[in-house]
Amino acid sequence: MRNTTLPTIIDVEASGFGAASYPIEIGIVRYDGAKWCKLLRPFASWVHWDSKAESLHGISQQMLQARGEDPYKVCVELNNFLGNTIVYSDGWVVDNPWLIKLYAAANVDMSFTCRALEYILSEPQMEKWHDVKNSLAAKLDVKRHRASSDAMIIQQTYAKTIDLTQG
Repeated sequence: MRNTTLPTIIDVEASGFGAASYPIEIGIVRYDGAKWCKLLRPFASWVHWDSKAESLHGISQQMLQARGEDPYKVCVELNNFLGNTIVYSDGWVVDNPWLIKLYAAANVDMSFTCRALEYILSEPQMEKWHDVKNSLAAKLDVKRHRASSDAMIIQQTYAKTIDLTQG
């Protein structure tokens, strides 16, 4: 039995893939297993929408208007859930700018720090990462490419690659 503390994982789904895109869903699995996930109602100035992104995550603009939450409220809740911690993302190069965009637009200071998952992965873990992640995703039969599901798979992949590389 390993005694490694699991990292807190964050995943962000967005309206598209480029600089004009914005966050629409944030999912987290914390180090202690607690989960948090929210849809975001876009600010009026956030209008970019890419149907290719929608086909990937399955979140429609209508869903965001009906069930998305106020971005300010989401930022405050997220700060309360994470406190002054470090969260890790396997898509840091896009997830971190989306978080910065969200917090800046909501005029809220981010209490946590988002870092690239690669900071805490060893070379042996990286070598096994994709095979282990694909295997876990198939075994867990996750149908949705959604933030909370993705965060859970990433955290479990981290745990499994630790087990496989530490004997």
